[in-house]
Amino acid sequence: MSQQALENVFQEWQSNEALAEQMIPLVGQLYRQNNVVATMFGRSLIKRSVIRILKDHRFVRKIEGTELSVEDTFPIVKAMSEMNLGPAHVDVGKLAVNFKRQGGGDLSAFLRKELAEIIDGFQPNGSKGEPQDVVLYGFGRIGRLLARVMVEKAGGGNLLRLRAIVVRGRGDVAKDLEKRASLLRRDSVHGPFDGTISVDVEARTLIVNGNVIQVIYADSPSEIDYTAYGINNAVIVDNTGIWRDEAGLGQHLECKGAKKALLTAPGKGDIKNIVFGINHETIGDNDQIVSAASCTTNAIVPVLKALNDEYGVVTGHVETVHAYTNDQNLIDNYHKGDRRGRSAALNMVLTETGAAKAVAKALPELEGKLTGNAIRVPTPNVSMAILNLTLEKGTDAAALNDYLRRMSIDSSYQKQIDFVDSAEVVSSDFVGNRHAGIVDAKATIANGNHAVVYVWYDNEFGYSCQVIRILQHMSNVKFLKLPHQTV
Repeated sequence: MSQQALENVFQEWQSNEALAEQMIPLVGQLYRQNNVVATMFGRSLIKRSVIRILKDHRFVRKIEGTELSVEDTFPIVKAMSEMNLGPAHVDVGKLAVNFKRQGGGDLSAFLRKELAEIIDGFQPNGSKGEPQDVVLYGFGRIGRLLARVMVEKAGGGNLLRLRAIVVRGRGDVAKDLEKRASLLRRDSVHGPFDGTISVDVEARTLIVNGNVIQVIYADSPSEIDYTAYGINNAVIVDNTGIWRDEAGLGQHLECKGAKKALLTAPGKGDIKNIVFGINHETIGDNDQIVSAASCTTNAIVPVLKALNDEYGVVTGHVETVHAYTNDQNLIDNYHKGDRRGRSAALNMVLTETGAAKAVAKALPELEGKLTGNAIRVPTPNVSMAILNLTLEKGTDAAALNDYLRRMSIDSSYQKQIDFVDSAEVVSSDFVGNRHAGIVDAKATIANGNHAVVYVWYDNEFGYSCQVIRILQHMSNVKFLKLPHQTV
């Protein structure tokens, strides 16, 4: 390659960086002023760095087979910022690809057709809706990630407001608050918090990116009056897992200021186990207590639903290779569960999973068709589910992968199913992935009526994003998504 060619490549990179820098404030303006969430094939562009935006453009080539540059998307974002758009989720990447495929032409006319439902829909003094108070009951791994996501989303049309966290403890309040803030600020798996956190000891609050979060100390729900903190009609997100039935979780509803409860674990009895994107529409106004099921159930149900719809699932086995959790011992010690007393950091631990049976609560058509087991492994986060299935309709790996790729791009499962086609990815590559599960195309095996599908999932962060989606649905926070799906 000549020196001039080298210079051209570098200049093109710098030009793209400059356009991405110009795109950032426009995306922010659309979000805060118009409640428009700009995305790149489902990946949010809100509060993203220049490099992240460029990487998201590169990602399009892997799933769509076509190059996409900020030179293609910047004119679209700029035009959108001048159209007085109403609230919506707008996939800038899909718009750009569609515009290129039609051969270009009049961009303004193209956008006016594609975004007709929201053009001139901005109302400067219009109501954005009533904010929904949310309380996190428990502030462990999932609780802190939920806090991060809710704080990140605050400021646009999300409407969820994290008002308080409930934790056990007394004694030195100042030291306790600093410890809670530190655990939110630094995370060994998910990295540092993107923002600022300060502590008000006198008010017993954490101020997180301008969000004032009350810290309430209590040993049981019966001790709490949320109205004393100005919290009303709140959704209580129980992250403790102590109570999983209606009687136990019903304690939250007896508190003044509480309206509904959401459990971040599989529910027992008649409690609805919800996998967002699959059966969230079954949540009725009278459902005061619902469960977000488990991380594994959320990872496998969307893929199983897609496969069952297209090929029919006759029978199957789900084997999960799961990161260790706080339920296990770091070193050998007594544990009420079989094998879980052995050191999580030193052993692969064979254990049970209820995910296969739990599938039927979200997908009744698969009841009795699946078995399951789990192996806990010495990694702190990101797990894998191996779906070993017998199908009604035969297929091969290429056709099955192409179908799941299309489901990840253009179907209603876009937020639940991700797709990767790389021979080099390993578990740490999926830390922070917001999808419920990620299909590993290179590992897919399919021969006639037998198929094995490998699904990665961030069992902490991906699951937390699913919980947030349920929260939004329970709070009637819904967005029009454009351009419309083709599948």
